[in-house]
Amino acid sequence: MIAFPPCKINLGLNVLSKREDGYHNLETIFYPVQRTDIIEIIPSEETTFTSSGISIPGEHSENLCLKAYQLLKDDFKIAPVKIHLHKIIPIGAGLGGGSSDAAHMLRLLNSIFKLSLSSDQLKQYAARLGSDCSFFVEDRPMLGTGKGEILEPIELSLKKYYLVLIKPPIHVSTREAYSGICPQQPTNKLSEVIQLPVREWKNSLKNDFEESVFNKYPAIEKIKIKLYSHGAVYASMSGSGSSVFGLFEKSILLREKFIGLDYWEGGLN
Repeated sequence: MIAFPPCKINLGLNVLSKREDGYHNLETIFYPVQRTDIIEIIPSEETTFTSSGISIPGEHSENLCLKAYQLLKDDFKIAPVKIHLHKIIPIGAGLGGGSSDAAHMLRLLNSIFKLSLSSDQLKQYAARLGSDCSFFVEDRPMLGTGKGEILEPIELSLKKYYLVLIKPPIHVSTREAYSGICPQQPTNKLSEVIQLPVREWKNSLKNDFEESVFNKYPAIEKIKIKLYSHGAVYASMSGSGSSVFGLFEKSILLREKFIGLDYWEGGLN
C-alpha cells in the first residue's frame, strides 16, 4: 500500500508563552500543500526501513516512520512490514515533512491491519511522535494551539491562489529559532485575522519567528521581499524556517528567479 504524505505551511504563528515543561504555547493555522513524500508498505518476514530521494540524517532506527510502527505494535498485534520512504519534502524547512510521514504511517497501518482507530485516536498517537504530527491525520486546514497538537477545524480555502515555495540551503534548528523569541499575546486573535481578505494579511498576519531568524539569516528575508516584488499578495516564512512561501492570484513561473534554491510551485486545495 502506498501513501503520499503532504507538507504544510503556517499561516501566522504566534508564540504566546513558555510552558512549565519547557515547550511553548502557540497558535497557528496549518494549511496542507500537495508537495508530497511517498511511503510504501508491504508485508515482510521482518520489519525493515529503507529510503531514497533526499538523504535523511541520523540512524534509520530513529526515523519517525519506524517509531510510528512501534507505537502501534506496542498496543496491537500487527505483523512485520517492509517500509520504504522516498523523500521529496525538504528536511529542516518548517514544512512538517517528517511529521507528515509519521502520521501517514499511522494511517496506513490503521488501514492495512484494520485497527478501526478513529481520527481522534490516531491524533493521540501522532501527538506522541511530534507536536505537529496530529495535523496530518486529516487533510484540511486547522487552527493549532497548545504545542500545536490541539487542533480545531477552520473554514478556509485558498483554492483561488497559486503557491510558490522556496527553501534556501540554510538550516534553522527549532531550538535556535525559539532562542530569539520573546513570547507575547497578540493584539488580535489569529482566528479573526485569518478571515480578513488575503490582500490584507501582509500587515496583520505575522510569524513571530521571522524577526530573529531574518536578523541572523538575511538571505531568508530577501526571498520574502523578492516574492512580494514579483506580485505575491502574501508571503511568509513557514514555521521556524527556512522555507518561505508566496501566494499569487494567478499561476506564475519564477524558477529562474530563484536558481540554486529548492523551488516548488502549484495550486492549493
